[in-house]
Amino acid sequence: MQAFFTPRSVAVIGASREPSKLGNIIFSNFVASGFKKLYPINPNADEILGIKCYKSILEVKERVDLAIIVVPAKIVPQVLEECVKKKVPSTVIISSGFSETGEEGAKLEQQLRQIIAKGNTRVIGPNCIGIYDAYSQVDTLFLSRERCGRPKKGNISFISQSGAVGSTILDVLYSKGIGISKFISYGNGMDVNETDLIEFLAKDKTTRVIIAYLEGLKSDGRKFLQAAKKVKKPIIVLKAGKSEKGCKAASSHTGSLAGSSRIYSAAFKQFGMIEVENWEELLDYALAFSTQPLPKGNRVVIITDGGGFGVLAADEAERLDLTIPEPSQNLKKKLLASMPSYVSLQNPIDLSGDADAERYDLALRECLASKEYDAAILITLFQVPTLDDRVIDYVIRAKKFNKPIIVCSVGSSFSEERNKKLMEAGIPVYPTPERAVKALNALIRFSKK
Repeated sequence: MQAFFTPRSVAVIGASREPSKLGNIIFSNFVASGFKKLYPINPNADEILGIKCYKSILEVKERVDLAIIVVPAKIVPQVLEECVKKKVPSTVIISSGFSETGEEGAKLEQQLRQIIAKGNTRVIGPNCIGIYDAYSQVDTLFLSRERCGRPKKGNISFISQSGAVGSTILDVLYSKGIGISKFISYGNGMDVNETDLIEFLAKDKTTRVIIAYLEGLKSDGRKFLQAAKKVKKPIIVLKAGKSEKGCKAASSHTGSLAGSSRIYSAAFKQFGMIEVENWEELLDYALAFSTQPLPKGNRVVIITDGGGFGVLAADEAERLDLTIPEPSQNLKKKLLASMPSYVSLQNPIDLSGDADAERYDLALRECLASKEYDAAILITLFQVPTLDDRVIDYVIRAKKFNKPIIVCSVGSSFSEERNKKLMEAGIPVYPTPERAVKALNALIRFSKK
């Protein structure tokens, strides 16, 4: 498995001289990433991007760690046979036209299984966009970097049956400045499947949280669940194909049998995975887990400069059975010593519409330093004229308490610029109180696992 992500040599079978061809984009990605040992394979070209071209991978005398296959489906068996003969340890088959297309395609896919059974070559795909590794810069995506951004280094690893869903989320992560470790689109999963990937990522040192888009399981269901149960890292799952129409679409998309959503949901819960309802929650929870420590309990303080936002946060927290205790008299005394008398200290702690950075600093510092709270929801409405940028530094400084700090802030470019600074410092920011509370709740639920 490691050869997929840290290869020393790469062959692109189906590399092309035409900029619009997938084989050109993939090969260009590797050239741009600075890979030295690259072998374009194309029987009709002498060189591609100034690099010597080979008619077959068998002509390459050196060892090849990773081969990317991007040729028509009918040719894939022949080139995969050559990869096995060459003893290439890892192969990504980008090509489509297999089990997702029906009976004939399924027969062709079965032929691929028979070919790799003769050796030790592992395959990701077919019908996928493959891998992006932010650390090694392995990039088999056939989407240009101008159209689909590549996230910076981080600790989120993302597996996806769908290349379209996966690449779109990848682009969103890039736009928000959220880093990742690895992205794997595995398509039909004829060999390497979700169980293999979960087991690999469980041991991966640069992966802190695993997120997954699944339509159906390619591996044995019990084996997958048992593997997931052993993983100490959070696994956040977006399960698609829950409706009758969705099930049919999944079958024609990646050849998956989606199955009963109730059975999946019950199994995910029983075996310690976190199921989300949509891709918005998938990103929200991943952001929280990738940046925040796990809380030791469910006692939450809500600090706000907008009363209505505090009420919405409290409603959501109560709906999710989080505890929102009122500060003790001793804690209230400490807060009131440096705050005006009209500040509300009930929890939500409403610093009022003339709140400044010092009020936020005092409230956040004293609440997190106390033994009364396990986490904080901080609502910072930067529209308030008295609130200056020092609050950003105060919030970042509060990370020293090693308790989750989840921020809710929304607004135009003025607010977004400040939210970006918080995000860059590892403080997750959400545009609604409900999303902020849900993300914190996910941390609390997992901490009880």
